[in-house]
Amino acid sequence: MTVRGLRLAPFRGLRYAPERVSSLAAVTSPPYDVVVTPDGLRQLETADPYNIVRLILPQAEDPTTRHHKAAETLGRWQADGVLSRDPQPALYVYEQRKGELLQRGLIGALRLSAPEEGVVLPHEEVIDEVVADRADLMREMAANPEPLLLSYRGNGTRTGATAVIERATLGPPLAATTTEDGFAHRLWAVTDPAEIAEVDAELSRRSALIADGHHRWATYLRLRAEQGGSAEGSPWDYGLVLLVDTARYPLQVRAIHRVLPRLPLKRALDLLDRAGAGYGEGGAFRVRTLEAPLDEALEELEDTAGNAFLLTEGEGVFHLVDQPSPALLERTVDTHRPAAWRQLDAAVLHSTLLDAVWQVPDRPEDISYLHHTEAALEQAAGHGGTAVLLRAVPEETVRALAEQGVTMPRKSTSFGPKPATGLVLRPLY
Repeated sequence: MTVRGLRLAPFRGLRYAPERVSSLAAVTSPPYDVVVTPDGLRQLETADPYNIVRLILPQAEDPTTRHHKAAETLGRWQADGVLSRDPQPALYVYEQRKGELLQRGLIGALRLSAPEEGVVLPHEEVIDEVVADRADLMREMAANPEPLLLSYRGNGTRTGATAVIERATLGPPLAATTTEDGFAHRLWAVTDPAEIAEVDAELSRRSALIADGHHRWATYLRLRAEQGGSAEGSPWDYGLVLLVDTARYPLQVRAIHRVLPRLPLKRALDLLDRAGAGYGEGGAFRVRTLEAPLDEALEELEDTAGNAFLLTEGEGVFHLVDQPSPALLERTVDTHRPAAWRQLDAAVLHSTLLDAVWQVPDRPEDISYLHHTEAALEQAAGHGGTAVLLRAVPEETVRALAEQGVTMPRKSTSFGPKPATGLVLRPLY
């Protein structure tokens, strides 16, 4: 079946029973790929014995045991009444607020569609091993434990889905909490068939960009194919998402940094110097040392034209790497890609620096991806490795490439604010 637009279906959400947990904030978590291990994971595990991290990042000796453990935990929590299913299918209005930042959207079960249909547009590549792991976890649990984040462009008026969202927020929420990061979260259920039809009438004319959750979307598609999805009514033909109208609630776009634990900073700089020998007076890259606080170094990075990166082994001293040799770029960056892709910092970082100059393989033990700058610095200092700090890619560039069917290097962007995990889960049966 071809999906001609976004089709968001209601479902009976699985939610925490407030009286069974210490607080809703204590059982929620950032998305699985944002949790910093091991310290962040340990902090979440000790916050409450029922923290959702035990389902999204179960800990055990081997993957099979981990996934089985998560499924057993989910079943036990339901049997004990820690998690209970809502009585009626609903679309869930979700609000995040921090200071002047306000984001609202709809959580529901989205009908899956292939990339070539142009309904849901990916913009980043994925790693098969990560998709396989998430698929094993969701298959074992028979649940979607956390929504991915999709953005779409509405018409900016208070009609359709926006009207439904704003009417819902006038009533008392199903759940409300403030998490440690200062974000206030509220959730409402929309169960009226007329309002659900009003949402469908608008969304069925829209397409969406995957803002965060490419591996989860690829997981949904893999499970659909494996479980014989696309049959009308199959639960595997849908996946849990949060849809945000960025015409009304623009997302923030941040960079995702790299930490190279096995590459000391001195060796990274030596290899850059050695690589420059064959590229004339300018070398492979220009490297400048900045003895400055983090915020000043990041400001200098933002103000630098062309491709640029900050290297550091911790706070205080940074090395600004920019002005790559055109000849080196010609030799290392895929010339078959569009110009906008070849000019991406992440494309140059992976093709030229990581692959050609430093020869760092893209494996978890060799590259960590961190969303928070301070965490990247701490991890680099802890391992004696190198943190590579990047700049954010404008949303317009991301969307333009996605609409051409061009995927960016993985972990090129971090859209947010991301939905908290644990407010509502989607059981498949």
